[in-house]
Amino acid sequence: MRLEEKRLSSREIFKGKIVELRVDQVELPNGKEAVREVVGHPGGVAVLPYHDDGTVTLVRQFRYPFGRAVDEVPAGKLEPGEDHRLAGERELSEETGLSAGSLTYLGALLLSPGYADEVLHLYLARDLTQGERHPDEDEFLELRRAPFDELVAQAMDGTLQDAKTVAALLKTKVLLER
Repeated sequence: MRLEEKRLSSREIFKGKIVELRVDQVELPNGKEAVREVVGHPGGVAVLPYHDDGTVTLVRQFRYPFGRAVDEVPAGKLEPGEDHRLAGERELSEETGLSAGSLTYLGALLLSPGYADEVLHLYLARDLTQGERHPDEDEFLELRRAPFDELVAQAMDGTLQDAKTVAALLKTKVLLER
């Protein structure tokens, strides 16, 4: 059996600034039909800023869907056609004022493949230089700098819950231990 679904039709329900919602009618591998609700997203990038002293800078911002502030690695949405490496440099600078002498690609994540098409690219930033922050006008961020090992422990005990942050920390830990 081929694990593939063929789109038969698609109907746009909503198109916003960040996401779109569509409902697709698909043909399943067994020939039957089903409905798929899909959240479309242009993709994003996240950067773990790792300082020479073994600390990491996180941003803390209010996340409306959860009604609370969340600690995260700097991240943002890709613009149409934008290279994710350049977007990572942009987001790192905007949110933290940092620029990286070295950016290592940590891979891509399919954030919620059951209903969304968002792909998030992860980077490790090193050889950091501090500059001036320039967040978007609707971004209100606090910076937090903490020891890398402490943040890895928080990722493991559930204190840090943001998926991209947990993944970036754990991927970096494996990379650094090689």
